[in-house]
Amino acid sequence: MTALNGGEPAPRNRGAVTAEELVALARGPQSDIRFSDPASAATTLLSELLCRAQLIGSPQVPVVVRFELTADGRRHGFDVKWGPEGGAITGEEPGEPDALVRQDLAELLAMTHGPAASAPATREIHFPEEPGPATHRAGAGWVVRRRAATVAVQALTKASSPTRLDLDELAVRFGTDKWGGHWFTPHYARHFAPYRDRPVTILEIGIGGYDVPTAGGESLRMWKHYFHRGLVCGIDYFDKSALAEPRIRTFQGDQSDPVFLAEVLAEIGRPDIVIDDGSHLSDHVLTSFRELYPRLAPGGLYVIEDIQTSYWSGWNGGRKGLHDPGTTAGFLKSLVDGLHHAEQETPRPAGHLSITDHTVTGLHVYHNVAFIEKGVNREQGAASWIRKDVNPMDATSAAKGQR
Repeated sequence: MTALNGGEPAPRNRGAVTAEELVALARGPQSDIRFSDPASAATTLLSELLCRAQLIGSPQVPVVVRFELTADGRRHGFDVKWGPEGGAITGEEPGEPDALVRQDLAELLAMTHGPAASAPATREIHFPEEPGPATHRAGAGWVVRRRAATVAVQALTKASSPTRLDLDELAVRFGTDKWGGHWFTPHYARHFAPYRDRPVTILEIGIGGYDVPTAGGESLRMWKHYFHRGLVCGIDYFDKSALAEPRIRTFQGDQSDPVFLAEVLAEIGRPDIVIDDGSHLSDHVLTSFRELYPRLAPGGLYVIEDIQTSYWSGWNGGRKGLHDPGTTAGFLKSLVDGLHHAEQETPRPAGHLSITDHTVTGLHVYHNVAFIEKGVNREQGAASWIRKDVNPMDATSAAKGQR
């Protein structure tokens, strides 16, 4: 059994199909989807739908929605038990459910995690027959349950398409300070929009909650719902394994430890997005960048939050002036020079260019947050005939003075 929002999750079966495996399986055409373990895949997929559905609306009284999912010519039955206190996925149990949903499992997977939205060609929805006109009085038990079941089915089926809540609303729902404590989510929405429907890997440094094992994780959950095909990984100095759930992984370690960071990358592969919301100490921020940025996927984004600490001496900032490259802000300023390496009066030889000179293609700095774009920075500089040591306007003025 898989429990959500109000129950203890059951131990995952050895060899169970993971959410990450389902995302990978859904990348190709629906006709190519084959399940090694349809029952396990269905359980994991329904858990994803229940997690999404709770953002849409919850039934006022507990109900049971039965899913009959077909794979390889066989029917697989599951009951989604859901009420105000949370929900759980079980195998099909005795008794009549409050609603029945039938659908092809491959189609449901393609709708939920596939690259493009599709219509539910095989979905059927059935409710138990009404008991008769005489029972249609206000507050009748079956009427209350029918309305609750309708809410549950609508939310569960709508959840098979990405829930398009904007990032501000997701931040407020999950309680992250990226909106409210800070005002970062409008910037995130602008830069993350092209990645929203991709099967991206996000690595965030700093899970939150300090040393309380069950505290924090608000932004991880926000990213999970924003990137409906994404794998969200979090790093924290404290053990946050209690916050792991499908498509969310946690790692315990020090962001300034290169060995630890290398171990994380060995497990998750190249991240598409890195977000540093960790200690905010400049030396930690720069160590993490040096270790993680080279492994960032081409076309990816590296985000650094809380740049204000660069100006605070107690946080390794502001000790040698505003341009100190040992601070986060000073380092970001140096990236501007690297971005324009081809335009400098004395260009550096190719062998002396750093990885950021070669690959930083954009730098967007807002109040306390910066976005660094990774790509190929090999645009041609100004034409060779242009004199970089002489202003042509000065030369023109001098010529006029000699007349």
